[in-house]
Amino acid sequence: MELADRAIGLLLSVISLSIFTYYTLWVIILPFVDSDHFVHKYFLPHEYAILIPVYAGVVLICLISMFVGYVMLKSKKKKA
Repeated sequence: MELADRAIGLLLSVISLSIFTYYTLWVIILPFVDSDHFVHKYFLPHEYAILIPVYAGVVLICLISMFVGYVMLKSKKKKA
């Protein structure tokens, strides 16, 4: 079981590092590259650089709120 946990941790680390590198290149480096350069075809339009994190944040806040509400309701039932 310990080996599976380490493999999952490594996989999550690699995915996180890949997303961070892609986003950093997209937001910080790409604006300084000529717009007709071939590398632009590998990235989404710049509007999505703001929209994706905003929507992800809203979804994360909603999920956390639902979890907290569920835990509060569950603990209220145990007291009664």
